[in-house]
Amino acid sequence: MTLNLQDSEFLTSAVDHRGYPEHGLKEIALVGRSNVGKSSLINTLVGRKKFARTSNQPGRTQTINFYRVDTLCLVDLPGYGFAKVPESVRRKWGPMIEGYLRERPNLLGVLHLVDVRHAPTADDVTMNSWLREMDMPYLLIATKLDKISRGKQDQHAKVIRERLGSKPLLFSAETKQGRDEIWSILRGWMA
Repeated sequence: MTLNLQDSEFLTSAVDHRGYPEHGLKEIALVGRSNVGKSSLINTLVGRKKFARTSNQPGRTQTINFYRVDTLCLVDLPGYGFAKVPESVRRKWGPMIEGYLRERPNLLGVLHLVDVRHAPTADDVTMNSWLREMDMPYLLIATKLDKISRGKQDQHAKVIRERLGSKPLLFSAETKQGRDEIWSILRGWMA
């Protein structure tokens, strides 16, 4: 299955099911800690630098953002864990994320992003366990690969694998390493 990446657009932002777009497209959700690189991954997948808004400040994404990419929809969920936002806002994210993941009939699978530079957090472990329990197709992706030396990549990937129980796909938004593999897996899910 080939997707026309040029036929892509931002659809909408939502905080609950009442704001979700009504369409027949399959959706792939992106989950991970605040500032792990979910928006950068979307930008790299579609080949546009400013398609999804990125920020160096954790917690920038505070809503569920829907991006149509031809016949697929990528869904950027708010990051979990540390973020420079009021506690009242952060408390709303858990139910928002869980509500989407549990109730969205269009959801085909999840990209679970972790930062390759750091050992997975307790929140990463919880999310990974939850995805397994839900029997949800998911792909574990270690982002920010360009931020560590080549000689340490396997060592960092091993820490992630040992903590989360599966081997991560290594990804860099800078070098685009892993982009083609991610698309290959997504096309397989869609087939």
